[in-house]
Amino acid sequence: QVRLMERGGGLVEAGGSLRLSCAAAGVNFKISYMDWYRQASGNQRELVAGISSSGGTDYADSVKGRFTISRDNARNTVYLQMNSLKPEDTAVYYCHTDYYGRSNWGQGTQVTVSS
Repeated sequence: QVRLMERGGGLVEAGGSLRLSCAAAGVNFKISYMDWYRQASGNQRELVAGISSSGGTDYADSVKGRFTISRDNARNTVYLQMNSLKPEDTAVYYCHTDYYGRSNWGQGTQVTVSS
């Protein structure tokens, strides 16, 4: 059974930083593509950033230059460092991975950026 457990959300002022983490269990983490999505109230869930097993990364245009995704294979954990946060970054952030054809999601962590 795949489990993804996010931590690190909270309330921060605009311009501040937060670091999210997602610990994965029940997957071969070293070979898994991991990504972060977010969903703001009333909006569809959108892809924020992804990282391949070899460390290649991809970002949504809205977060390029501000967010950094990374992974620690020894800890089965993926991170999202968020800097220069804006009120429009306010959302529930979800960790995600596709594993053997099934889509797996964490429970989400709330990030709120005040102006």
